[in-house]
Amino acid sequence: MSPMVWVAAAVAAMIVVGWLVWSAGRRSEAQLSAVRQEMQTSLAAQGQAVTSQMSQQINQLTQAMTQQLGQVRQELQSGVASTGQLASDAQKEVAKRLQSSTEALVQMSEKIGEVQQTSRDLSKAAETLQSVLGGAKTRGTLGEVTLERLLEDALPQSAFVMQYRFASTGAIVDAVVRSGERLLPIDSKFPLDAYRRLAEEGGEARREFSVAVRKHADSIAGKYILPDEHTFDYALMFVPSEGVYYELLMTEDAKSGKLDEYCRGKRVFPVSPNTFYACLSAIAVSLQGQRIEENARHLLASLSGLKKQVESFADVYERLGTHLRHAQQSYEDADSRLGRARNSLEQMSQGTLPEAAPKALESATGK
Repeated sequence: MSPMVWVAAAVAAMIVVGWLVWSAGRRSEAQLSAVRQEMQTSLAAQGQAVTSQMSQQINQLTQAMTQQLGQVRQELQSGVASTGQLASDAQKEVAKRLQSSTEALVQMSEKIGEVQQTSRDLSKAAETLQSVLGGAKTRGTLGEVTLERLLEDALPQSAFVMQYRFASTGAIVDAVVRSGERLLPIDSKFPLDAYRRLAEEGGEARREFSVAVRKHADSIAGKYILPDEHTFDYALMFVPSEGVYYELLMTEDAKSGKLDEYCRGKRVFPVSPNTFYACLSAIAVSLQGQRIEENARHLLASLSGLKKQVESFADVYERLGTHLRHAQQSYEDADSRLGRARNSLEQMSQGTLPEAAPKALESATGK
């Protein structure tokens, strides 16, 4: 029987006893005293039973709250351990992503450095081209220079090949310039003997000079312009002197026309040291542009990889935030439950029933 039932029974007994006392009216003092004694004894017994029952209930409630507090403590410890593991894993993942991002940034920095160096080289090449084109009138004739020296001065070693042999014909050209997969043939075997006779004799020697240059242009076109071997559809005739080049431009035959126009008709372009260097500078600019394009592709690839790494890092960061929010919510729920348990224990330790006890008493008495 619960303490509330005992209390209700005691109250009912008191009402019955009172009614008996009232109905008895004029009973003797001895009988009234006996009734009073009996009522006191009954109330004392019922009070002792109620006290014992309440003590037992309080002990049971205390044990239940202790178990609940233990469970809450275990849940908190488990949640903290899980959160710590998640934080550790997230920290490792973040460190890994940051390392990858750092490496990508280093690679990107190197590519940017290469692009900057290429831009500086391109600027130097443009300045050289401007210097060559603008200084021909003031410097005059530069003299005879070798083809290989000009190539070495203007282009990187990988951009040209000396004494190149064609596989299909076995013919050997003095040099070829590489532009991607294409080859630009360059011949330097200009007929200087015909020019010397022209310089010494004049007159009829000019016609011989014209014939020798035309034959040389025909030979270059037939031997070195080979599209099947990835050459361009034209070749260069290197004239080793500005004076000789000038005579070529000025030579004109009544039957065959201008000598330089004949050469161009054969897709053979005469070049002097100055004009050849200008051509090489333009080629160098083209090669630099190809290098810039290649570096830009590598740079874009690096940026694409970095973007993927940043997106992956953002996903890890968002998952970490979600776990932390869940852990915070669990902590707040556990803290609320712990607070309610503490309040109940404090009320019971002070001899006060929890808030639910008065409501149960009212229900038992019908009030």
